[in-house]
Amino acid sequence: MKTIVKGFASAVAAIALMAACTEQKTATEITASGLNPELFTDTIDGKPTALYTLKNANGMEVCITNLGARIVSIMVPDRDGNFQDVVLGFDNVKQYADRQGSPSDYGASIGRYANRIANHSITIGEDTFDLVPNDGTNTLHGGPTGWQYAVYDAKQIDEKTIKLTIVSPDGDNGFPGEVTATTTYTLTDDNALDIQWEATTTKETVINQTNHAYFNLNGDFSRVGTNMVLYVNADKFTPADDIFIPTGKIVPVEGTPFDFREPRALDEIINDTTFDQLVMAGGVDHNFCLNTYDMDTFRGDDSQVAASLYSPETGIFLEVFTNEPGIQVYSGNFQGVGRDANIIRKHGLKYPKQVSVCLESQKFPDTPHHPEWPTANVKPDETYQSHCVYKFSVK
Repeated sequence: MKTIVKGFASAVAAIALMAACTEQKTATEITASGLNPELFTDTIDGKPTALYTLKNANGMEVCITNLGARIVSIMVPDRDGNFQDVVLGFDNVKQYADRQGSPSDYGASIGRYANRIANHSITIGEDTFDLVPNDGTNTLHGGPTGWQYAVYDAKQIDEKTIKLTIVSPDGDNGFPGEVTATTTYTLTDDNALDIQWEATTTKETVINQTNHAYFNLNGDFSRVGTNMVLYVNADKFTPADDIFIPTGKIVPVEGTPFDFREPRALDEIINDTTFDQLVMAGGVDHNFCLNTYDMDTFRGDDSQVAASLYSPETGIFLEVFTNEPGIQVYSGNFQGVGRDANIIRKHGLKYPKQVSVCLESQKFPDTPHHPEWPTANVKPDETYQSHCVYKFSVK
């Protein structure tokens, strides 16, 4: 009898232990930002997708999917010590992959060429290449099947670093050269997400990568985010025409609503109907020529702050550092407009217009048609390198 009781007790203990382990496993599967990794486990274009988590010593968490090398969530502390998710996105990989139902660049590592190329063509040497248009007559963010929709090979090096690799074939969306490109995310213990891009090519081509995270530092994605305070370390910007292609001019920000050399809330300028650049874009969607870049030597200083964003509500402060000559500031003017307004996103929310701000480090838009600007051309004997850091703190 004792043996039976003992055996029964052991069995009960074993079952209880298994249940506890199952509960613990289930609990740890859900990320701090509320994401279920199982919803990112899939096969797309014959390649496996997954969700990867980076953590630092301060409890900060960054979730990455290898579909488009995308940032899915960034959890940072606010002034009260409460952690907030500060980037927009979806809670499953299927919506990220759906180019028709829910097209987005949320958190993506954009390539082969970020921003717009006019008339979907480039000339390299004596050869002209016809690119695939996807923005009227222009090619935007690498074309309709840009790298944001490709599955990268992922290698998580440690709990703070992941390296993602893609091989883009010669002729991809019309671009010449087979390109091998890597995006490396490193989460540091000073609450910075460090992004390194590198690429090589078999033929001379153009490469211009950026990250397309949509930041909302307020902790509430259901409300407009134009209360956020923006600083851009730029004396000049490149005005655009009515299809968002640079006119070729570089003009001073002084005396315009685009003077963010002193921090100011977007509310102060976003509805200015006297400034044609704001009216045409429906908000800010412009490239700023960074003072951190030397146009004589074509070198950028990524130790200086290029831009910053601040939420008076949460106290969360974001600083951007880069070696690139420009930063595209986009105030989410197409977000929550038309059919986009009814798409359910992360946390079960529908996003309103101008809920977020993108701070995209990059070459100037349409650089291939402006040889006087810092070049995006990369030759087979060169390595493309780009660096951007998003550093978070509170104030």
